[in-house]
Amino acid sequence: VVMDEALTAGLKALGQRHGTTLFMTVLAGWAAVLGRLSGQSDVVVGTTTANRGRIEIEGLIGFFVNTLALRVDLAGSPSVAEVLARVKERALGAQQNQDIPFEQVVELVQPARSMAHSPLFQVMFAWQNAPRGGLELPGLTLGSLGSLGSAGSAGSAGSAGSASEAAAKFDLSLDLSERDGRIVGSVTYATSLFDRATVERWVGYLRRVLEEMVADEGRPVERLSLIPADERSRVLEAWNRTEAAYPAESCIHQLFEAQVEHTPDAVAMVFEDQRSSYAELNARANRLAHHLRSLGVGPDARVAVCVERSAEMVVALLAVMKAGGAYVPLDPGHPAERLEYMLADSAPAAVLTQKHFRDRVENTGVPVLEIDADRPEWADHPATDPERGALTPAHLAYVIYTSGSTGRPKGVAVPHLGVVNLLRSMREIVGMEPADRLLAVTTYAFDISVLEIFLPLLHGARTIVLPRERSGDPAALADAVRAHAPTVMQATPATWRMLVQAGWDGAPGMRALCGGEALPAELASAVRSRVGGLWNVYGPTETTIWSTSEAVRGDSAGTVGGQVPIGRPVANTRVYVLDATGEPVPVGVAGELCIGGAGVVRGYLGRPEQTAERFVADPFGGEPGARMYRTGDLARWRPDGTIEFLGRTDFQVKVRGFRIELGEIEARLAEHADVREAVVLAREDVPGDQRLVAYWTPASPASAGPAVSEALRAHLSTALPEYMVPAAYVRLETLPLTPNGKLDRKALPAPEGDAYASREYEAPVGKIEVALAEIWAELLRVERVGRRDHFFELGGHSLLALQVVSRVRQGMNLELPLATVFEKPVLTALAERILELRLAQFDPETIARLAQLVRAPGAETAPAREEPG
Repeated sequence: VVMDEALTAGLKALGQRHGTTLFMTVLAGWAAVLGRLSGQSDVVVGTTTANRGRIEIEGLIGFFVNTLALRVDLAGSPSVAEVLARVKERALGAQQNQDIPFEQVVELVQPARSMAHSPLFQVMFAWQNAPRGGLELPGLTLGSLGSLGSAGSAGSAGSAGSASEAAAKFDLSLDLSERDGRIVGSVTYATSLFDRATVERWVGYLRRVLEEMVADEGRPVERLSLIPADERSRVLEAWNRTEAAYPAESCIHQLFEAQVEHTPDAVAMVFEDQRSSYAELNARANRLAHHLRSLGVGPDARVAVCVERSAEMVVALLAVMKAGGAYVPLDPGHPAERLEYMLADSAPAAVLTQKHFRDRVENTGVPVLEIDADRPEWADHPATDPERGALTPAHLAYVIYTSGSTGRPKGVAVPHLGVVNLLRSMREIVGMEPADRLLAVTTYAFDISVLEIFLPLLHGARTIVLPRERSGDPAALADAVRAHAPTVMQATPATWRMLVQAGWDGAPGMRALCGGEALPAELASAVRSRVGGLWNVYGPTETTIWSTSEAVRGDSAGTVGGQVPIGRPVANTRVYVLDATGEPVPVGVAGELCIGGAGVVRGYLGRPEQTAERFVADPFGGEPGARMYRTGDLARWRPDGTIEFLGRTDFQVKVRGFRIELGEIEARLAEHADVREAVVLAREDVPGDQRLVAYWTPASPASAGPAVSEALRAHLSTALPEYMVPAAYVRLETLPLTPNGKLDRKALPAPEGDAYASREYEAPVGKIEVALAEIWAELLRVERVGRRDHFFELGGHSLLALQVVSRVRQGMNLELPLATVFEKPVLTALAERILELRLAQFDPETIARLAQLVRAPGAETAPAREEPG
């Protein structure tokens, strides 16, 4: 470390104006750098002191050096001058108490102890300013071990030999002194944490910050620029050169129509035993589109779609866009209250549904069309493509509702333009060709379904739509992959893990996409070994499905912290990692991930305040009016230009690929009469099994016991979809707080058995109940299951319900509909239903004989017989 004469002189002059020593001035700059690198405003730096404050001991021989912990407060956007004053006050106060042994300070403070780092501080700053006396002996040349052990500036600075020692005592140690009008010294670092290039960059940041402190002492410390011009250009420009041509003048359905003209007889869609050619699919969608036009559907008009995953689903989505409108997908499995809210909030011009879901979407005041029963109403409409009219790619293609922090879901308004760009980019990434087959396994209320449905249809390939029951059943899904032999498949990590655990042997020719949540390295390795290629993809709904991609290697190389990087921006997308002031952070430093470019959507439907908060001007885009989306995700650049995902800046999480605002669940919990305060976390106490856990404080002492947990779950189930209902409910007298009075989420305990909404234990009766209880206990990881226990109250969710269906098929040779688990979630009720289904396999005469046997006198003496099967 070398600071030239001009900078050293400037630092001295700055210190003289503020009454600080050179040590204090450099410490202020070093603390500012550490605060920016760590994202913290409270920085503790250790330093050594001679501890010879009394004249009586100055001449004594001995080692009296003590260690001081200097706490530097950077909060409140202080200026350089203010930070210098704070550092001066803390340094002088520490010097007055330098004779208190450091070990006693540690005992009094009682910090959390760890074998991974030293207590109180992990960064040392030593200033060598003691006068050096010469020692001359005849015939001998003497020097410090540091000088003899290294040829760099460390020895010349007199760094006490730190540069040549075998092990670093702290994560970072900065040793400086003034020599011949220059500040010189060395940095010693733990090589298990940092590499040389990183530390060299940090030394450059320190030099730059000190220069800016000298230049403008009134400037806020958080505004001091860390990175030099070349690094700034790299993170803003070089790594964002993603410009590529795409049909920006076309809408999604127009590109589909062009493909219809090119390959009218090719198979476009497969659902179960149904096959539709491009021409057939187009004609069906056109007739419905003309009918929707007659109902007033046009540009930006919304049409709610509440149907099962089916061929009709694809027809409905295409028809809405062809009519000029935007579809609003409503999962029929969501609670009635949530569906009612989304219908009211989206204000649709019409509703498309199926006969058996009509009662869920009535009373909207707009036309409700049953696409399976009302088809004759539009059968006579033209099969030709509707005229485009006033529709442009800037108009909406769909509105998808995501979880909302205010307690209500919010609709993300997505125009055609971003979808067209993304689909063209993904075609290049995975190499989509007309011969390809994509297996669509995601609910259409999740935005990644847009890629599954339309990526093949816009490029002459085939989309294979699986029913919901088969999409989530591990065995059924594995069978479907084998049967359909898809060449492309996209799924969340939870679905890929489910496939791997089900014993799926892979498809060597398949290209796989994984996104929706962080991809663990071990899962990536397991999937990559089973497929021809794997890409980790990342992107929020607000920037149109996927914004970055990373080709995963077959080994674990490139993974950091057990996760695969999210890669580089896709075509016509710009990605920034910014600090709290909106400035780009250096390579390797955490910041908020912000995304600009063609994928940025219009905003939140009917929520201008929230839109203005999250969608802000893009100061780096170079185009007038350019916007970027603040994701709320923490990320950092790697030296190779890829991005690492680190977590959330707020309390939004992803569970099984679904984005969840924990605040929405907390707001719903707080509505319950028994709850005073509520906090919800996503915990992964068992690796690979992430669950939501609710913590609540009672409104009265009487609010306790499993019955309350059961009531809380029932309360949430009426308003939230299943994946947002916590598995456990932990009652606390008070919520834990940090020393500064904020909620201490890390101190919230792991749920124990009584936190799950269990009933009074009653042993299972009969072979079916016993077998079912064993399946539940294994899947839910509970010690025992009683016949009155509730599957979802014990922590079950939809993916585990699908595994119950699979286990019943394997163990009882019975096809159990997935809906039955939701309809009969209590063990005894589900067992009764299974018995009914098994009896239904026999003819009426056999059933009558069995009933007669049970009712016959003396039946109890009849020979024991096994149950059927």
